[in-house]
Amino acid sequence: MTKRKKKKSNKGISNLTNTILSILKKDRNKTFNYKQIAAILDVNDASSRNQIIKTLHQLKAKQEIEEVDRGKFKAIVNTEYHTGRVDMASRGSGYIICDDFEDDTYIASNNMNRALHGDEVEFYAYKRRKRGKLEGEVTSIIKRAKSEYVGVIQISEKKNFAFVVPDGNKMYKDIFVPINKISKAEDGDKVLVSLEEWPEKADSPNGRVLKVLGKPGEHNTEIHAILAEYGLPLEFPHDVEEFANKIDTSITKEEIAKRRDMRKDLTFTIDPKDAKDFDDALSFKVLDNGLYEIGIHIADVSHYLQEDTILDDEAYERATSVYLVDRVVPMLPEILSNGACSLRPHEEKYTFSAVFKMNEKAEIKDQWFGRTVTYSDARFAYEEAQAIIERNVALNPAETSQLNKIDTTIPKEVSLTGKEYKTSPEIAQATLKLDELAKIMRRKRMSSGAISFDKVEVKFNLDEEANPVGVYFKTSKDANKLIEEFMLLANKKVSEFVGKQNPKKTFVYRVHDEPDESKLASLQNVVGRFGYKLNFKDRKSVASSLNNLLKEVNGKKEQNLVDTLTIRTMSKAEYTTQNIGHYGLAFDYYSHFTSPIRRYPDVMAHRLLQTYLDGGKSANEDVYEDKCNHSSRMEYLATKAERDSIKYMQIRFMEDHKNEDFVGVISGVTDWGIYVEIIQNKCEGMVSVRDMKDDHYAFDEDHYALVGKNSKIMYQLGDEVVVRVKNTDLVKKHLDFTLIGKHQQD
Repeated sequence: MTKRKKKKSNKGISNLTNTILSILKKDRNKTFNYKQIAAILDVNDASSRNQIIKTLHQLKAKQEIEEVDRGKFKAIVNTEYHTGRVDMASRGSGYIICDDFEDDTYIASNNMNRALHGDEVEFYAYKRRKRGKLEGEVTSIIKRAKSEYVGVIQISEKKNFAFVVPDGNKMYKDIFVPINKISKAEDGDKVLVSLEEWPEKADSPNGRVLKVLGKPGEHNTEIHAILAEYGLPLEFPHDVEEFANKIDTSITKEEIAKRRDMRKDLTFTIDPKDAKDFDDALSFKVLDNGLYEIGIHIADVSHYLQEDTILDDEAYERATSVYLVDRVVPMLPEILSNGACSLRPHEEKYTFSAVFKMNEKAEIKDQWFGRTVTYSDARFAYEEAQAIIERNVALNPAETSQLNKIDTTIPKEVSLTGKEYKTSPEIAQATLKLDELAKIMRRKRMSSGAISFDKVEVKFNLDEEANPVGVYFKTSKDANKLIEEFMLLANKKVSEFVGKQNPKKTFVYRVHDEPDESKLASLQNVVGRFGYKLNFKDRKSVASSLNNLLKEVNGKKEQNLVDTLTIRTMSKAEYTTQNIGHYGLAFDYYSHFTSPIRRYPDVMAHRLLQTYLDGGKSANEDVYEDKCNHSSRMEYLATKAERDSIKYMQIRFMEDHKNEDFVGVISGVTDWGIYVEIIQNKCEGMVSVRDMKDDHYAFDEDHYALVGKNSKIMYQLGDEVVVRVKNTDLVKKHLDFTLIGKHQQD
C-alpha cells in the first residue's frame, strides 16, 4: 500500500497580523471570514488556513477586531481617519499633506496601497517609534489626481505585451499595456497612456496607449509630452475651429449704437515685442476742467464667446492660454485671439472699458464701466515706450502740454520696424503723463503695504528650428510698470464696484492670503545666511521688510535665489467668489478683468459686470465657485507646464556648452547633493554627493550645508562655486554638474 502524499506545508505567512489588520481596516464596514482572507492572500493549504484562523482569534482576544457573526470578522475602528493629498517621494514611499496635522504624515511604500502622486486619499496616522513623527497607512483612494501619464513604451521580445515607463520620479510603477492596446506605438516611442484598472493581485496598473507622441529627445516630442503630462490640449477640435470661423466678426452700425463710441479718443497699445494678440489698450484725453480722462479698454471677448456653445465649453475647459518657450497654446481659436479680439492698430474693435477721470495727484474723481467701440491709433513695444520715457526724463511734467519740447524719436535698435522713426507728439505726451500718474499710483500702493515682485524672467533666443542660441533676462522697466498700474487700477475698481453693492452680488475675485508664519521663519533662516534681517511685528512691517529685502538683493549673486524663496513664502493666489482681499497687492478688492483673450475668469468677470450694470440679479454662487476652482486648477497646471518647458530649454542650451566651466550659486542643499544655479544664464543643475570624491560629505541641516568629514570644507547655501556640465537628460529634464570647487574671487 502506497503512502498518501502529504500536502505541501506552508512554513508560515510573514507579518500576518498586520496584513489581516490592513485587509479589515481597508474595508472596515465589511466582514471577512478566513476563506476570504486566504483568497486575498492567494494561499489554500491547511497550514496557512489554520494560521489565519489562529491570528483572527488572537486579534479578537486583543479586541482589535470583532466577530460580528460566527466566523465573520470586522475591524474595530478605534482609529481616527483623515483625508489628505499624496506627495510621492522616491521608491514608492511618500507623505500625505493634511490640514489636520502641522507636519506631513510619512507613508511607507508597503502602506501606500496603490495611491499615486496627488491622489486624494483616506488614511490613518500613528506615531513613529523613531523621533515620534507621524506615520500612516492609506485606507482608500477618494479621487485620483490624474488618469493619464507620459512615458516610454517597452514592447516585450515576443511582442505579446508592453510596459510604459513613466517620465519623472513621482510615478513609482510602470504601466502594463496588453499588446492589443498599444495603438501604433513602436518600441522606444514616447506615448500618452491612460490607466484603466489596477487589479487587486497585480503589481502594476493596466493601461491603454492613447497617443504616440514621437521619439524621446526630439524637440516637438518633448514639448507635446509636457502638454500631455498635464492634460493640456495641443490643438482645437475641428468642430470648435469650424464654429469659431463662422462667427460674424464685422463691426456693425447696430452694435455700435448700443455702445459708448470712443473711436475718436487717442488710443494705443503697449505690449511685448513678440506679442501676437493685444487684449488691452489705453486712451488719453485732457478735459476742459484740467482733469485727465483715461480709458482702460479690454477686448470684448464675451461679445463673441456666447454661453452654452461648443466654443465657450472649450474655452472654459482650457481656462487659460499656456505660454511655452517656443509657442503659445491659446485659450481661443486664432480667428478670435489674433483677429477679432486683438486690438490691432488702425482697426475698430468692440471693447469693454473702465474709464476714469483723474487729477494731477492720480486721484479718481469719476468712473464709468461699460461696453465701447474703440480705434487703436498705434501699437508700441515696451522698448519703444521706454525710449520715449527715457528720452524725456528731464522734461518738467508740467510742461508736457508744450508739444514741441518732447523728443518723439524711437531709435532703430528698439523699433518694431528696425528703423528709426518719430511717433506723434500727442502719443508721446500721453505716454509721459500716463507714466507720471502710474508712478504716483505705484508709490501709494507700496506705502499701503504692497510687495514689489520684479523677479527676473529667463527668455531664450531661438533659431528657425527652435534651438536655443542664447539666453537673456526680461526685466520690468517704467513702460511695463505703466501698463501694470493701469491694469491693476481697472481690476481693482471693477472688483470694488461689484463687491460693495448691497445686497451682495456674486463675483469672481482674485484673492491672495497672508503668508504663513512658519514659512516666513524659514525664509529668515535662509536669508540670514546672507546677512539680511526681516521684521515680523505686524502685517505692514512684514510687507515693508520683504520689500527692503527684494531691493537689497537686486543685482547681487543671490538675487534669483532670494526672489524665488520669497515668492514661495507667499500663499498662492487663486480665484474664488469669497473675497478676502489680495495681500501682495494690498487691495481689499481685486479681480481679473483685463485679459479675457487668455484667461477665462476675466470672461466671467465681464459677463457678471454687464449683468449687474443691466440691473440683473446675483448669479448662482455655487456654480461660479466651481468655475473658480476649475480655473485655479488649470492655471496651476499651465504654470507647471511653462516651468517644465523652460527647464527643458535650459538643458538643451547647456548641451552645447559641455566641457565649459561656469560660476554658479548654491541654490539648494540636501543629503543627496547640492543644487547650483549658474549666474550667467540661471540654468540649475545638481552635483551628486556621490561624485564629490575628495572627502566624505555629510548634510548639516542647521547650516544648509554639506560638510567634509576630514577637510571640514563646507558647501553652503549661497556659496559661489565653479561647475562643469556632466550630463544632460532631455527626457527626465535633469541637468547634472561636476563640482570643480569654490569660486575664488579676484
